[in-house]
Amino acid sequence: MTGDSRFVLFDVDGTLVDTLGNLRRVWSQWATHFGLDPQRVFDVAFHNWPLHVFAALVPDEDPVACLALLNDLEDDDVTVGDYSAFDGAAQLLGAMPTASWGLVTSNYLHRVHLRFARLGLPVPTVIVDAPSVTVGKPSPDPYLLAAELLQVSPAACLAVEDSPAGVASASGAGMTVWSVNRPDTVDGSHRHFTTLGQAAPDILAWVNDR
Repeated sequence: MTGDSRFVLFDVDGTLVDTLGNLRRVWSQWATHFGLDPQRVFDVAFHNWPLHVFAALVPDEDPVACLALLNDLEDDDVTVGDYSAFDGAAQLLGAMPTASWGLVTSNYLHRVHLRFARLGLPVPTVIVDAPSVTVGKPSPDPYLLAAELLQVSPAACLAVEDSPAGVASASGAGMTVWSVNRPDTVDGSHRHFTTLGQAAPDILAWVNDR
């Protein structure tokens, strides 16, 4: 384990990249395919893993086919959809000390690379994506794996998240957790900032306080 160094682990969607509109659009297309109400589907999907959504809304459909359709829609959206990095994201990641940060996302690695390339964001060495773990957020497994890959104690890590599931995951792993990009704090977070840009100076101060 690395001595007194500190590390930051960022969630991606909703934390570094504003993809809420994309998520809504993709699930709307998926809902239309099955003749479902897009708003109802989005309300369920926003708080659940896709397989849970399929079980709840289309229990008679093949979940493998449901997931394949969703993945195709998401891959298309990553390539041609409109989205942006949150204000301050590029400057923050560019100012992070080398090898002091990573990503923990419920998305897929190839989509992270495509999004970051389109937005001009740097990509770290350590990325834990959905297939990296058997159980994702809110389980602590994704953040525990990230600490293992960084070869550091979870206590040496700050997690930056926007969702209750993400906060629960990082908190359960024994990390310091800050929530961003929400009007109110997330239960379990140690500090809250309404925007990522507001949090950026404190994130840099945290990681440089070795």
